[in-house]
Order: sequence, then structure tokens, then C-alpha cells
Amino acid sequence: MANAKLRFGLWYAFRNPPAWRVDYADLYAAHLRQIAWAETIGYDDVWLTEHHFCDDGHAPSILPLAAAVAATTTRIRIGTGVLLLPLYNAVRVAEDGATIDILSRGRFELGVGIGYRPQEFAGLGESTAARATRMDEGLEVIRALWSGQPVHYDGRHYQLDGLTLEPPPVQRPRPPLWVGGFAPAAARRAARLGDGFIGTGEMVEQSRLFREEWSRLGRSGEARLAGGHFWLVVSHDPAATFAAIAPHVLYQINVYNQWLADAGQALFPPVENPAQLRELGILACVTPQEAVDRIGAYAEQTGIERYYTWTVPPGYPVERMDEHLALFAEAVMPHFR
Repeated sequence: MANAKLRFGLWYAFRNPPAWRVDYADLYAAHLRQIAWAETIGYDDVWLTEHHFCDDGHAPSILPLAAAVAATTTRIRIGTGVLLLPLYNAVRVAEDGATIDILSRGRFELGVGIGYRPQEFAGLGESTAARATRMDEGLEVIRALWSGQPVHYDGRHYQLDGLTLEPPPVQRPRPPLWVGGFAPAAARRAARLGDGFIGTGEMVEQSRLFREEWSRLGRSGEARLAGGHFWLVVSHDPAATFAAIAPHVLYQINVYNQWLADAGQALFPPVENPAQLRELGILACVTPQEAVDRIGAYAEQTGIERYYTWTVPPGYPVERMDEHLALFAEAVMPHFR
């Protein structure tokens, strides 16, 4: 069976853990350099993810980062994967997103999520109890404002009386809207209010729910899906690469496990050593052919059209990932073009 046609993306969090701390300005510059270089070797998309008040400096402000990417690239599409919309004023997100779309000459894509960390909502003065309604209303407001028409909206959180966004985004009818998450509600919300669903890891069930809800609602056009493995790294020496990267990925998974525990959720089982990362499928360091096989199977199971995986392990030198990105572009991506 022929492989599906896919777009390939990078996925960044700009993390800077205390154990491997470097200068933040140097870290950000290295990421921007890598993104600008990656588009020259064939990468299609870059996705930026956010969290707030983290010891490792996980990127809290991804719209400024998206603007920086827009100013330093010419072709790659720039997405948020994801922006935590209930923590924002949706009118400002619409304005900032339109500005990024202008700076990039029509390359911006807004992906949003509902959020889950209590510390983030408390620190930014928002209630977790209202996050679902803020999410739904925020998506409706952004869609309406990006239409270019005067917006009249009377909701629980937003009241707009003939508001018109100026300047508007470049893309018409508007930049794409993605909705992400792990719960069934996220997939259904994506079908109801977005243009696509963005996930990661095991997302077969969410993909099915998204397509079913899209069909049930009678939505026109294609139900778009983006996703990928948590960590899939191609290498000429997978064993050596795994040994180098695993401590950094283990750190990341343990941080997520703590965050999810604080929120009363569970995504990963406890991970105590690097070997478990392999056993659980969280980190795969593989040959190019193994990557082709895994990605092909994943695309067939989920129906994705956009594939990405984490790009830089937290605390790992950014430039050391260049060889793996180049090998992936040379030996894996052509199988899906």
C-alpha cells in the first residue's frame, strides 16, 4: 500500500531545565536559526506550544514567537500547537493572529486547547470552571472577527456590538483554526468550531470521533487532522542517540506526569527509567526505514495529513538535533511526498 501524502512539521516548547540551563537569549536564537534552516531542507510547518509559570521556562508567550518566526522565514507555515485560549482575551488573539498572518504573508494557523493546569488559571486570574464556555465563545469570536464583517455577539464572556477587526488577516476566508486535546470533548469541539483536530500520540479514537462529528454536523470540506508521535528521532546509530536523548525525554515525561497529577488527570503511566520510554513507545530512536514504517502505519490508523514530533529534547543542545532533522528530511520525508 502506498504511503499517505503528508506535510511534516517541527514542534517546539523552548524549554530550559535548571539541570541543563543555558542563556535564554542564546536558546531562543538557536531555535529560530534551526527553524529558518529547516524550511530550506523541506519542512513544511512549525508548531509552537505554551505553558506558564514553569521552572524550565516552557514558552509562555507563543504569539510573539510566531511573529519572530514569521520575520525570519519565507515559506514554512506557522502554527500554535496549542495556545490555551481560555487564558486569553479572544479579541486580542484575533488581532495578534491577524498581525502574524500579515507579517508572514498568509502563513499563520491558530491551534487552541482548553488547558488543564490549575496553577496557570490561578496565576492568570481565570477560573477553571469557566474554561469550556470561554473556549467555545473564544473560537466563535475569532471566527467571526476574521471574517472581516462587523461582529455582533452577546455571550457569557464576550459582548461585541458591531466590532470590526482592522487590519484583517491575509488568508481568506481566514487563517485555519485547529482545536486540540486528549478528551473526546476536544475532538467534538474541533468538528463543531474548528477546521481541524490536532493531537499527538495515541489519537485513533479522537480522530474517529472528530470525523463522525464532522459528518453528523454536515460540515462541508475535508475533516483535517494533524498529529504525530511524542518522540521519533531518526539516526544512523539509534542506540547511541537513545542513550544521549533519553535522560532529557525522561525529564519531560516526569514533568508532564506531575502536572497531570495536579490536575487530577492521567496520560502517562509512571516512568522511572529510560528503558520504560522505549517500552511505552514514548521515545523511539530508529533508522530511516523504521521511521517510514512507523509513520506510514500511524497515518493509516489516524488519517492525519500533517505529521510532527517533538524537535528538541528539553535541555539537549539545539544544534545537535540538526543531523537528525537533516536525515529525516533526506531519507524519510520523500516517501510521503
